[in-house]
Amino acid sequence: MMTLDDAQHFVRDPDWTWYILGYFFFAGLTGGSYLLASMLRLFGKPEDEPAARIGYYVSFVALLPCPVLLTLDLGQPLRFWHMLVNTTPGNLGLNFKYWSPMSVGAWALTIFGAFATWSFVEAWTLDRERRFFPRLGKLVSFAGAPLGLFVAGYTGVLLSVSNQPVWSDTWTLGGLFLASGLSGSAALMGWLVRFRREASPSVGALALGERWFQILELALIVAFVVTLFPTGALERAFGPPWFALWAAALIGLFSGLLSGSTRASISPDGTVAVRAVHAASTLPTTLVLAGIIALRAAIIFSAQ
Repeated sequence: MMTLDDAQHFVRDPDWTWYILGYFFFAGLTGGSYLLASMLRLFGKPEDEPAARIGYYVSFVALLPCPVLLTLDLGQPLRFWHMLVNTTPGNLGLNFKYWSPMSVGAWALTIFGAFATWSFVEAWTLDRERRFFPRLGKLVSFAGAPLGLFVAGYTGVLLSVSNQPVWSDTWTLGGLFLASGLSGSAALMGWLVRFRREASPSVGALALGERWFQILELALIVAFVVTLFPTGALERAFGPPWFALWAAALIGLFSGLLSGSTRASISPDGTVAVRAVHAASTLPTTLVLAGIIALRAAIIFSAQ
């Protein structure tokens, strides 16, 4: 039976499954890692380049499941290209609908995929001491970074522009998904640089970035609760069994905040050096990533 809350929103439940959950998770990682890698390359020191390449590797690998999961969720995977190409007789051409968040998202993912692939190939050739169109490296990173930002956060915006209860009752989802995607990307990159000696100078910057992204994520979770309270959707979002997922999300968030410490020191030339001290275990990173999945699962499935 349709409840009063459902009737007020005039919407049918999307019936999303784990496919879309996986897509939302990997979209956050691919966009967030590309953005962080580009920031290290464009605004960091020369010694941050090896860590930037790791970020481009992570972004490319995380990108690969995205189109697969997205098309599987459509129900007719072989027709996914219809989202990009109009096959209507007499109206053949590109199918871009600027007023449709789904269409904009599909095109953004497609174009971003080209940038992520280029940067991956470039990083791979540079690691083998070869040059791959050297003059285009920073230009591609500069142009691709805003797309990475968009891909990492647009999934939350996509939910907010719907009429679904919980999703449409708050303005925080775009920022929340972006912050969690960036914190997960920083945590994963920070863990991976430990296996590459030449990338170790970037550990401090990644640890500090991870902490600030997680503080922002926590603030947006608080804002999420505050904005849902007057709408009456708070129980729907946090009631059983969803509170268990929220507990997992918070455990992952605080494990990242508490797993290491950062401290700054002033070098003789007056510059500020940030050093990070982290637990050697991979457990904190695993908990952070699991918490990001739990956060998205709680938001996606509680609203349905």
